[in-house]
Amino acid sequence: MTSRTQSTFAPPVMEARRWLNGVSFPPDRPLINVSQAAPVDPPPPAMRAAMAEAIEDAATHLYGPVLGLPDLRDTLAAHWSAHYHGTARAEQVAITAGCNQAFAATLTALCAEGDEVILPTPWYFNHKMWLDMSGVTSVALATGPDLIPSAEAARALITSRTRAIALVTPNNPGGVEYPAETLRAFFDLARESGIRLIVDETYRDFDSRPNPPHDLLSIEDWDQTLIQLYSFSKAYRLTGHRVGAVIADITLLAEIEKFLDTVSICPPQLGQRAALWGLENLGQWLTGERAEILDRRAAISDHMPQLTAKGWTLMGVGAYFAYIAHPFADPSDVLAPRLVQDAGVLALPGTMFMPADDPAGGRQFRIAFANVDRAGIAELFARLAALDWPLASTQRTA
Repeated sequence: MTSRTQSTFAPPVMEARRWLNGVSFPPDRPLINVSQAAPVDPPPPAMRAAMAEAIEDAATHLYGPVLGLPDLRDTLAAHWSAHYHGTARAEQVAITAGCNQAFAATLTALCAEGDEVILPTPWYFNHKMWLDMSGVTSVALATGPDLIPSAEAARALITSRTRAIALVTPNNPGGVEYPAETLRAFFDLARESGIRLIVDETYRDFDSRPNPPHDLLSIEDWDQTLIQLYSFSKAYRLTGHRVGAVIADITLLAEIEKFLDTVSICPPQLGQRAALWGLENLGQWLTGERAEILDRRAAISDHMPQLTAKGWTLMGVGAYFAYIAHPFADPSDVLAPRLVQDAGVLALPGTMFMPADDPAGGRQFRIAFANVDRAGIAELFARLAALDWPLASTQRTA
């Protein structure tokens, strides 16, 4: 007998951490960890002070509303409306214990056993894991060298069992920012096909574009097709406090509420209060955080030529991620543990983001640079450029 959890793979980040066991790193060559996209710095001091005050409020330690604190729902709806030049109402917002729970709750509300959800590849592995554990088939939508999915290619994958298409932009793992016209094409396809379009915008706050990334919230009755997911973790360094959100129609939120009430009863109260304080007070600070991430993105591009000369390819970069193709003979899942020992770099192989039968994952790595500054990026690229592993035959003949 196979349980639900046995139907999927082990958590990739935890698997990668095991590659560190028994490996030591000298002080002059410390580990460069680019395996996880979670800020390691704590929230800014002013937010921590506000959280300390909230700790003294007795209500912080009690159950709250299943769909989240009303003030947070209202404020997020106002921010969402302003950012997208559209309309979102508080009753269309649910707060969740992190964005992964937002995805899980949404898919549970949408899907039954044997249904299908289309995921562009490379995909975010936790999305694939949840669908596996739910008995829902993940239908892989291959992307080209630019990692941008095609709505027309997705059209050919839609069947009577398809319930949704799930996109992540800026993308995890690829880093690419989906163009507004791409999102509009997927929205039109989903509406025409009677399915839902899920857009996970966990990294929205680090999008490089000065204008709204899409206009979907300005479409009449957008909530009958579109579901947006969000995370406060990356913007406000609240990863350990687990605060995310779903923006969708109220009928779907009523179904999501059943899931949330059963699993977590309510989102963590302290994290919600911190998220609300952040929305109300940290706009300028977040602008600075975005500028720093954009500078790190620029550093990736600045240093990429030394890898390009060695046969590497930059497939995508943006938000917290760079997605790169390597030139070596062995696949990335074999090379990743060796990368720890030979270069002092912990990175996730592309095989963790691709179907097992897709060989493209073996040529790829994800670099998560949220915790690596410009100087660290320079050192990272120097270490990668110094690798002298055997090249793939196509590289040798070139």
